[in-house]
Amino acid sequence: MAPRLSNRPSRHVRAPWGGLWLLLIIISHAAVASADEDYYKLLGISREASTKEIRQAFKKLALTMHPDKNPNDASAHEKFLKINRAYEVLKDEDLRKKYDKYGEKGLDEQQGGRYESWNYYRYDFGIYDDDLEIITLDRGDFDAAVNSGELWFINFYFPRCSHCHELAPTWREFAKDMDGIIRIGAVNCGDNSRLCRSKGVNSYPSLYVFRSGMVNGAPVSGNIFSEIERAFVSRVGWLITFCADSGDCLEAQTRQKLSGMLDGLVNVGWTDCSTQAELCENFDVTSSTTAFFPPGSTLQQKGSVLYLKSLDAREIYAEVLKHLPDLESLTKDSFDNKLAHHRWLISFTFGQNTLATHEYKKLSVLLKEDHIQVGKVDCLTEPELCSSLYIQKPSIAVFKGLGVHNFEIHHGKDVLYNIVAFAKESVSAHVTTLRPENFPSHEKEPWLVDFFAPWCPPCRALLPELRKASIQLFGQMKFGTLDCTIHEGLCNMYNVHAYPTTVIFNKSSIHEYEGQHSADGILEFIQDLVSPVVVTLTPDTFQQLVKKRKSSETWMVDFYAPWCGPCQALLPEWRRMARMLNGMISAGSVDCQKHHGFCQGENVRAYPEIRLYPQNSNRGDQYQSYNGWHRDAHSLRTWAMGSLPRASVDLTPEDYRNKILGGTQHWVVDFYAPWCGPCQHFAPVFELLARMVKGKVRAGKVDCQAHYQTCQEAGIRAYPSVRFYPYLGSKKRDQEGEHINSRDANVILIFTIHPQIK
Repeated sequence: MAPRLSNRPSRHVRAPWGGLWLLLIIISHAAVASADEDYYKLLGISREASTKEIRQAFKKLALTMHPDKNPNDASAHEKFLKINRAYEVLKDEDLRKKYDKYGEKGLDEQQGGRYESWNYYRYDFGIYDDDLEIITLDRGDFDAAVNSGELWFINFYFPRCSHCHELAPTWREFAKDMDGIIRIGAVNCGDNSRLCRSKGVNSYPSLYVFRSGMVNGAPVSGNIFSEIERAFVSRVGWLITFCADSGDCLEAQTRQKLSGMLDGLVNVGWTDCSTQAELCENFDVTSSTTAFFPPGSTLQQKGSVLYLKSLDAREIYAEVLKHLPDLESLTKDSFDNKLAHHRWLISFTFGQNTLATHEYKKLSVLLKEDHIQVGKVDCLTEPELCSSLYIQKPSIAVFKGLGVHNFEIHHGKDVLYNIVAFAKESVSAHVTTLRPENFPSHEKEPWLVDFFAPWCPPCRALLPELRKASIQLFGQMKFGTLDCTIHEGLCNMYNVHAYPTTVIFNKSSIHEYEGQHSADGILEFIQDLVSPVVVTLTPDTFQQLVKKRKSSETWMVDFYAPWCGPCQALLPEWRRMARMLNGMISAGSVDCQKHHGFCQGENVRAYPEIRLYPQNSNRGDQYQSYNGWHRDAHSLRTWAMGSLPRASVDLTPEDYRNKILGGTQHWVVDFYAPWCGPCQHFAPVFELLARMVKGKVRAGKVDCQAHYQTCQEAGIRAYPSVRFYPYLGSKKRDQEGEHINSRDANVILIFTIHPQIK
């Protein structure tokens, strides 16, 4: 069945010129609609649901509500569109943030307008979501997983890929066999296309190993007593299976699993009592058994050896962890001194003692190379210490060796690999957990403060990006996070009611960040604050800069209202577009709430209103309105550049032979096909390049649909293809030119211009 389409609704917010009563009706209606169409309620999930939980909830509804299963229900299509739209928005971190903050008015209307057949949701959707041994990774938690130091084997798949489905049963069996030895993961590239592209995945299924090396259980012989004693001294235990003629001996696969699960903490081995009879007699072994020799004790100590009856790897693993040395306990008296000059990961507990807390004993080994010490604080016995740090529940925090007030609390998954990745990132980054005592309300240095709630998944996804940005901006800006579930009064003081809300405090100026949840997005925003590319226009400056512009100038202007959701969504894309067009087209914005009468006079009736004021116009007030479906930076740039005189030229077969192969100028050529999507996306980039190289290198385009033979002769096998044809004097030019494997104008510029500079 082909994907279904919904009718296209309006994507503008009408300007409320009709009076206050109309505005009140609109707001009231929006509030009712928002309550009726709450996306979380539609899917039956909580606001803190993970991406996997969102996907599982949607699949459950899709299997019962799909129009294919309800052919006699005339409303089935519209009902399914609602839950499909809810899913499409909530699964995307950036869209989910906009929805949480602005509701539906903050979204474009294109999400959720298409859906698949019932068979797709039954057989192709979320292949591994129900497999306990396979960890489904998304963009928000992928880096934390693979940077944890553990060994990961990850299957990048696509839902419609037949080979992926053929592999699935084998991958599940493999995951069960390797459970406990290595981590087995899966990434759905249909939902995480950006992540898959960033990892170089371009075919499915693709299987990648992250981190190599694993210690396996080995036979034990020789002087086992001295081996055990040496292990005791180095605080490493031994787990040994004695295999005799009677009783059950641990299988090789189980020993291998335990070796991986206890790597660095306990040596795992086995001995064959038929060949090592004297050794088994020394330990009074008469039938097969497994013995644990804990670290830090001696064989002379009575009860040093723990004999285990279970043959199950997980049961043995849990029992061994219980008997490993506990984390170092810190008290109020020792806390300041210990944390003053060393990096520590501290587990704050409230008396509980579960398998998860026992697993924290592995942290010392996993963080040893990063010189991070590991300890714990029991908040039941140290309430004053925990209260001073605003620790109200079991938590993990990293103290960075700069005193007890410079720390960051972990808000990710409470699993070992996530905690390890957080610790490694945090000690290298410069993000501080804020409290009223250190909140930067009157600081001279600029601060970026992230107001968040720990239950909010987009908030958790943003935190690692803040760490990356803090490293790149070290010395220029400080970074902090404030938990609004604990410091509600402070968040209310800054009118924060949606999460995450990211604000830059620069002395007396406060700027709210609107953009993608990425380090690059934050850097771009800060760059715009320092060196703005969008001009804030008033009625006077609009008259001077836009209407009285020079004949060679082109302006794009965004008429917006601060309360308008689509306007807020457009802001980061508008800034990004302005950077792309910098030097060719000027970009400005007009606040129609502030300049209400002016916008009325300019006949602005809906927000956002995007207008282009072209060059070489006889009238200063002549403009074109943007009516495109997409409001992303690339789409806006393509539309804007279409208004400029072309800097590149179209080439015929005769031009190719005479000017390219037989001419005396340097040429860079774009071989394309009109039907090719990537070609259309690259077209404005090539036009930008043509302007950058003007006067030094000629830029031309060959339509390979119209001139197929010419492209074949040039050796073109894919579109778009960029070739450079330098003029080499009397030497004949190569017909295929020099292939440039990039679609970045700056990279191509270096390839074409810099070799010509003597």
